[in-house]
Amino acid sequence: MLEEKNDNLQPDADGNEQSNIETPQESSEKIPAVEVENEVEEEQEEDPQNEIDESNAEDAEDEGHKDRHEIPMLDYHAMSMEALVEEMERLLKKEKVQAIKRHVDQIKSEFDLKFQELLEQKKEDFINEGGNEIDFVYSTTAKKKFNELYGEYKEKRNQYYKNLENRLNANLENRLEIIEELKGLINVEENINDTYKHFKELQERWRNAGPIPRVSYNDVWRTYHHHVEIFYDFLDLNRDLRDLDFKHNLEEKEKIISQAEALAEIGDVNKAFRELQLLHKIWKEDLGPVDREHRDEIWNRFSAATRVIHQKRQEYFKNQDAIHEANLVVKEEIIKKIDAVTKQPANSHSGWQKQIKEVEALREDFFNAGRVPYKVNEQTWAAFKETVRKFNRNKNSFYKNLKKDQQQNLDKKMELVKLAQSLKDSEDWEETTPIMKKIQADWKKIGHVPRKYSDKIWNEFKAACNFYFDRLHAKKNEHFKDEMEAFEQKKAFLDELKTYELSGDKEKDLEQIKGFIADWKAIGRIPHSKKSIEGKFNKILDALFKKLDLDKQKAELIKYGNKLDQLANADNNTLINNERIFIRRKIDEVKSEIRQLENNLQFINADESNPIVKEVLKNIEKHREDLNLWKAKLKKIKNIDQ
Repeated sequence: MLEEKNDNLQPDADGNEQSNIETPQESSEKIPAVEVENEVEEEQEEDPQNEIDESNAEDAEDEGHKDRHEIPMLDYHAMSMEALVEEMERLLKKEKVQAIKRHVDQIKSEFDLKFQELLEQKKEDFINEGGNEIDFVYSTTAKKKFNELYGEYKEKRNQYYKNLENRLNANLENRLEIIEELKGLINVEENINDTYKHFKELQERWRNAGPIPRVSYNDVWRTYHHHVEIFYDFLDLNRDLRDLDFKHNLEEKEKIISQAEALAEIGDVNKAFRELQLLHKIWKEDLGPVDREHRDEIWNRFSAATRVIHQKRQEYFKNQDAIHEANLVVKEEIIKKIDAVTKQPANSHSGWQKQIKEVEALREDFFNAGRVPYKVNEQTWAAFKETVRKFNRNKNSFYKNLKKDQQQNLDKKMELVKLAQSLKDSEDWEETTPIMKKIQADWKKIGHVPRKYSDKIWNEFKAACNFYFDRLHAKKNEHFKDEMEAFEQKKAFLDELKTYELSGDKEKDLEQIKGFIADWKAIGRIPHSKKSIEGKFNKILDALFKKLDLDKQKAELIKYGNKLDQLANADNNTLINNERIFIRRKIDEVKSEIRQLENNLQFINADESNPIVKEVLKNIEKHREDLNLWKAKLKKIKNIDQ
């Protein structure tokens, strides 16, 4: 904030105040007491000259202090604690310690707010989990690092200002000596040209005398300018020398006025104000007076240019206030959204995870929304913290109850781990494989377990399952080799069967065909991807049965016996059961068809000579033949079961 100024003070035509001002007190660390900030809390009319003089006095105390204007002021409110620590570390390494006070103060303020919020939440969690408040201790890596950096900052700053105080006081003594010598010039009896030369030497010494304490800055400069004026009056006896100086000073001040007027075109009002400060510093410290004829006119022009920049800066601050008010509306809306989520707590882990992400996104939006008016800053922050805390209380309550369920889930999964480990060495593949597959499915159905056990029991379970199935796959690879050999034998067998010719003796040929079927079955299993060869074998059998003029049902049952043998020899025990279900379904379907056809006959008023009746009767007979065939197949399945 800008310090309030004494509005009763008026500068003279050369920018020098005519009366003493009340100066701020020095702090215990000899640190400048006033920081000119880029925002104003409330609108107030100020004399721009007072503001510029005070800021220049602050910068004059330490040449490096003005660098603070060039260091970007980031949006620390939107930064995480880790990012704030990184920025603090960068400032300490890259910038002068006297130039970063305002940056460090804001970083510390934001870091403390964020860490306090985290600390309060962790403390609440600790107590909710049964901990005693007196035993609560919490810190983070970021907090420890920040404390180290802030301690380093204070040590460097204290040491710097301790050394600076000695230099400032020495420079002050030097400047006071120069003033005394300047006062004595008018009493020296020597050639006026020599006196003027001595005066110029004193001016050069003054320019190089270095910074002095801020509290003495304006008084010392006023005293110096006062005695410069007296010396120029003394030079009235030698107008040529005095007029040369007046002319030079007038030309330089006109240049400064032109530069000040051009600053009104700069868009960055803060940059323009800093440039204006520098021009006032040059006007005051580097240039002497002008002749009385131009003195008031030239000062009024400079003051007018100064007021233009000052007014633009005041408008900028008003706009900033409007922006802060808009940010407040955004933040209040975010608080309402978090409150709405809090009032509708989820009832599942996935639901809570979704709400947690939603609130985290809203928290991020809150920090990115920018500054709010200073007068409501703490109130807004407190409302935000309390709303988030309510959400966290609901979340903690849910997960506290969830821990009971997770313990039960842990017990269930531990039982599955024990079962998997007991079966992993089994070689009863047909019985063990379905069990291992089932416990894998059961594992997926069981909910979450406490996080600290999750990875451990999963790795144990996975290791047991992988061990078993790796052995199973290795075994299957051995079988695959045997199955491929069987496939090659069946290919050769099929080629020979294609050349077989019936002898004409039906009984003898039928026995031979049954022998072919037995030989085919004896070859063994083939890979599933090669099953099409079975269809080719059945086609050859159909052709042979047709040549034998064999009863259709008998032929079908002979082939079906071959199919059942294949199903019975497969690893999958469910295949026979599925076949049984399929046959029974077909029997029911055929019976239903027969009943439907018989019902249809009742609505036909015609004898058996009617073509329609004949077709229906023929259909019924065909279905009955099919029914007998399906029943015969079911009987074969039952024989396998027995």
